[in-house]
Amino acid sequence: MIGRIEHIGIAVKNLQDAVPRYVRLLGVEPYKTEEVLSEKVITVFFKSGENKVELLQASDPSSTIATFIEKRGEGIHHIAFHVEDIELEMTRLKQEGFRLLQEAPKKGADNKLICFVHPKDAGGVLIELCQDI
Repeated sequence: MIGRIEHIGIAVKNLQDAVPRYVRLLGVEPYKTEEVLSEKVITVFFKSGENKVELLQASDPSSTIATFIEKRGEGIHHIAFHVEDIELEMTRLKQEGFRLLQEAPKKGADNKLICFVHPKDAGGVLIELCQDI
């Protein structure tokens, strides 16, 4: 079952510019910076109350974040939801007719297993499923 919103992912061109802006906006320092080689991104996480915001910068011009920014500019890239059992949830969503962007969960940022739901099946929104490792 899909649970709470785990985080909101925001694509940015440059973390050096974006991080200070979000520090001022949220009034908190980031708690984690991490490079995710499989996704070709560098991520910075903020906690704001019970909520988390993930800034994503491409670490390679071929990354999906670079492509996203090239087509749409900076902005909300995805909404991530917490799940207890990602494989069970992937099976359920496939049975409900949703297309997944990968066949098996993979390791993502912030000690999570992740999987993405095709945005065309979610009203144009890229949905990420996240399970704690």
